[in-house]
Amino acid sequence: MDTTTISSAKLLITLLVPLMGTIGVLLYGKDENFREGVSSVTSIVLFLLVASMLPTVLSGKTLVFQMFDILPGLSVTLRADAMSMIFALVASSLWTIAVFYSMGYMRAHNEHAQTRFNACFALAIFGAIGVAFSDNIFTMYLFYEIVSICTYPLVAHNQDEKGYSGARKYIIYLTTTAKLLFLPAMILIFVLVGNLDFANNTSSGILPANIDKNLVLLLFLFCLFGLAKNGVMPFHHWLPGAMVAPTPVSALLHAVAVVKVGVFCTSRVMLYVFGTDMLHKFHLDVVGVSIVITTITLASIIALTKDNLKERLAYSTISQLSYILVGVFLLSNNGITGGVIHIANHAFAKITLFWCAGAIFIASHKTDISQLDGLAKKMPFTMGAFTIGAFSMIGMPLFAGFISKWYLLQGALDANQMLIVGFLLFSTILNAGYFIPPIYAAFFKKLPAGETCERAEAPWAMVIPIMLTASLTMYLFFNPSLFISLAQAMLP
Repeated sequence: MDTTTISSAKLLITLLVPLMGTIGVLLYGKDENFREGVSSVTSIVLFLLVASMLPTVLSGKTLVFQMFDILPGLSVTLRADAMSMIFALVASSLWTIAVFYSMGYMRAHNEHAQTRFNACFALAIFGAIGVAFSDNIFTMYLFYEIVSICTYPLVAHNQDEKGYSGARKYIIYLTTTAKLLFLPAMILIFVLVGNLDFANNTSSGILPANIDKNLVLLLFLFCLFGLAKNGVMPFHHWLPGAMVAPTPVSALLHAVAVVKVGVFCTSRVMLYVFGTDMLHKFHLDVVGVSIVITTITLASIIALTKDNLKERLAYSTISQLSYILVGVFLLSNNGITGGVIHIANHAFAKITLFWCAGAIFIASHKTDISQLDGLAKKMPFTMGAFTIGAFSMIGMPLFAGFISKWYLLQGALDANQMLIVGFLLFSTILNAGYFIPPIYAAFFKKLPAGETCERAEAPWAMVIPIMLTASLTMYLFFNPSLFISLAQAMLP
């Protein structure tokens, strides 16, 4: 395959689009229709620019744009390759839909500070696109921190005691782990290697071949836990705490930007800094799998105990993110493919689920699973979409999540890891255990006394985006080739 590197200013233009959108939102914030119009147009332009790079990347070429040098071997440089495109496509496409859902939710709930909300949302996408198109660890770290800072006001949006408490936990966890763990690891890698550029393939990595085993283990743990947006236990507590934010923010955190930034950065570092050869040589794949399998299992068990719908979805996210890392640590081609495509498959299903939770709150003011009895009679579109998202999370056929788990199981078999096969099957049972009860309650239980079967869906500005992402969750089962092609293009 052709591996030509092409210098392209399109990368810089694409990165600056959401930043320009932020400025537009702030300038025209007093006119709510114009403000949302700016967000919508900006999101569409961003998606079209990202999509326009697909033919070049799929042909095996890599787009690069160097912004500026800081030190010899240290620069802020952008890069679009196969792995970049997976995350960039997910973030940009979901933003186009999220604009309309957020507009419906924020207006229906008469939320305050909608201009600030839209501006910070655009800045979060700016950071996510920067992470996606980073050519080296330093550039990635800069944009990783940008995402942390600009999403803090979103988590604290309600400006009450719970909001500020959740936001404090959010920012302390994410910035502290990044500065005390990942930043020292990055500096040490620079000292050892002389630069922080990602490798051109997933096998070789960039670390010296004669590096001490204990030093590699230290770097590995610092990178895994220092990128705490990945939700790996024990540095996961920020994620449930952030559920105090409005539902569009929860969707941003769990599907579009924040956690996906975490698992993308972790996967990028493991594959393009350590490389599969070194991970295997020092048995770091076993260490990594043990940690993330534990996260999957414990988070699923905790999810079973949560009655609040958003809290159950939050622990589901912690569990599902580690599926991505399981695939990476399997080190087999099918495993890596399954893990990487789950970045997309999880995003479309999880944003559907959180949007459904928001629609339920707006239409019925219900927040707990124990309150959902008979709700499908009143909100058939919303609960139908919720079912699609839940079945995808479980990994049932006809839904995108099945494709992810199929490749993960194949990857585990390829690696002769029967224990991991067993854990994946057990976790699927746990997934069903916490997703089936709300579906059963909504469709098969009677409405509470005094409630009628009269339709009471949320505003259509919310329902239409929900139906669209649910449809895409099914579409990615029948047509998974784009993300699979990109994932396989990463492999040597």
